[in-house]
Amino acid sequence: MSEPSGTAHPFGPFEWMLSMRYLRARRQEGFISVNAGFSFLGIMLGVATLIIVMAVMNGFRKELLEKILGLNGHLLIQPGKVEGIKLAAPIVEGQALASSPLGASGVLLRGVRAADLAKLPSVATNIRQGTLEGFDEGQGVAIGRRLADQLSLRAGDSVTLVAPRGAVTPMGTTPRIKAYKIAAVFEIGMSEYDAAFVFMPLSEAQAYFNRAGDVTAIEVYTDNPDQVDYIRKLVAEAANRPIFMVDWRQRNATFFNALQVERNVMFLILTIIVIVAAFNITSGLIMLVKDKGRDIGILRTMGVTQGAIMRVFMMTGASVGVVGTLVGFLLALLVCLNIESIRRFVSWLTNTELFSPELYFLSKLPADLDGGETMAVVVMALALSLLATLYPAWRAARLDPVEALRYE
Repeated sequence: MSEPSGTAHPFGPFEWMLSMRYLRARRQEGFISVNAGFSFLGIMLGVATLIIVMAVMNGFRKELLEKILGLNGHLLIQPGKVEGIKLAAPIVEGQALASSPLGASGVLLRGVRAADLAKLPSVATNIRQGTLEGFDEGQGVAIGRRLADQLSLRAGDSVTLVAPRGAVTPMGTTPRIKAYKIAAVFEIGMSEYDAAFVFMPLSEAQAYFNRAGDVTAIEVYTDNPDQVDYIRKLVAEAANRPIFMVDWRQRNATFFNALQVERNVMFLILTIIVIVAAFNITSGLIMLVKDKGRDIGILRTMGVTQGAIMRVFMMTGASVGVVGTLVGFLLALLVCLNIESIRRFVSWLTNTELFSPELYFLSKLPADLDGGETMAVVVMALALSLLATLYPAWRAARLDPVEALRYE
């Protein structure tokens, strides 16, 4: 007996018509339809959640990298002296207590040149009050917005800085206490820095910390922080002497390693959601094959090949995964593009702080979609959806026509 004309070509109109028909369950096949619906939702939510979480984790890393490396150098050099080192920013750094009539807070005091400070976009382009003009000439300092809020200070007010090591007297070392005018208030967007950093002119910091003519360290900034190993080699060759160098990866190793581990674990956990949804496709197809046993027997006696039967059920199951994956991708794209607005709305709706800057360091929820990672998630979901259909489709194709016709 000849095969129906619609099945003459693999994935032809007849096979597509039959597979789409099997997706539309009749009244007595309601459970199969419900199972397909849950499979669709599982694939969709799994893909969307996986893409969103990866984007947020990427956003965290990108934002933190920009904030941390925008303020701190990619390479920290601490020689005995700084002569002979070029294209670097000398700094004087020390701890102090910043106080006002309304409060006090520990700070990291950093002395820099005005020209170097102007080359730090994270500070120079985020001045909220005052100005950095004439920074080297006066004794003004620049403080973070959160520190200013804690001390109830504004640009133009005075802040008192107390350092534990001051003048040496016959009675011992006395603390150094000095008041400075606030020239500018900046807001980097990373709460830890906005609440702890105070910038002062390099010459004034040298005098404040009793470092006449020298500095604490030299910070080197690079075009690409990920190539810091190459820069370390060049700096070591240029110095031509033993020097102590610490790059940004060593200074923040614990933090970024923890972030990478958390990212990998989240990826594995959320992948399980997609795998479970793929198993739902498998179980739904197995039940559909049992239910359509008589149909399979009739089709086989009409001349439909085993390959055609297998393709029909593969398309039936895979279509659930393909549509779920595409809808999940679009949902993730929509959420990532509006994630900060969504966070604000949910915070307003629940009257809770869902993303505390003090806990997460950043002042807003970031999301950075990586094209390669997103494509990998989509391909993985599509592959799992296809693999989930292989066994049920093979089982349907292997049904004996005579035995299949005995199904009730």
